[in-house]
Amino acid sequence: MRYSIAHETTYAYADAVSLSVQLLHLTPRPIERQSVLEHRLDIQPQAAHRRDRHDAFGNPITVLEFDRPHRRLAIAAHTLVDVAARAAPVAIDSSPAWHQVVDSFAYSATPYDDARLQAAIYRVESPFVRVKSVLADYARDCFGPKRPLLASAQALMRKIHREFTFDADATQIATPMLEVLKHKRGVCQDYAHIMIGCLRSLGLPARYMSGYLLTHPPPGKPRLIGADASHAWVSVYCPVNGWVDFDPTNNVIPNTEHIAIAWGRDFGDVSPQRGIILGGGSHKIKVGVTVTPLG
Repeated sequence: MRYSIAHETTYAYADAVSLSVQLLHLTPRPIERQSVLEHRLDIQPQAAHRRDRHDAFGNPITVLEFDRPHRRLAIAAHTLVDVAARAAPVAIDSSPAWHQVVDSFAYSATPYDDARLQAAIYRVESPFVRVKSVLADYARDCFGPKRPLLASAQALMRKIHREFTFDADATQIATPMLEVLKHKRGVCQDYAHIMIGCLRSLGLPARYMSGYLLTHPPPGKPRLIGADASHAWVSVYCPVNGWVDFDPTNNVIPNTEHIAIAWGRDFGDVSPQRGIILGGGSHKIKVGVTVTPLG
């Protein structure tokens, strides 16, 4: 599939902002099955300084610095990207047993290879994902003795999708995970954080995936400009299969309708835009995302 993506963010400030530094995760990272054909940023007002580099997780980022007073900031990312279909279905039932994967990360005199060393980063607690026994207990019935890792992860994805209710008003970014687990309501980032927390609490590496999802308008209705949004899902490390994605919000294994932007330990590592400002007072923010399939 080829997609045209427009991600537009506008801040309107009550008072003038005299200084501002913004960190953007809006450039898709080129990965297996995904190629970035075009990408540009339209920025108003013009930034005094711009730096394009990579963060600690290998994601492309842009740092913008503004040193002139402004009461409005508009950043629009326009991207053209190709996403290829999987060559074969994910081998869910032929993956190693989940407890064997946990054991492979136990302390040993044998050095980790590069893949296992990188995966180990995603086994520990992070600012928005706790490692708790209650999370392990919630997932336990999906991880039977000797059950394949990916089959267990799929069962956990299905359980979260079945038992949680999507509710955009139920949580905020700072809502604690255990409160989300108690009420079983939230948005895609909550679904992803809960699943990651369950996996890490069992000793498994799991990372937070940020990007976009192709949505389908109701039959006979046009695709609405700006009606889409950023999306979040989960990736689980399997020594044989590599990283395998799961989307607990939609109960699917992502394929051509998920476009990855960045990955990290949790939402805080890959927020599309965050920054520090001096001045501004109160502000209003407007975000519009449009994902258009081109064929």
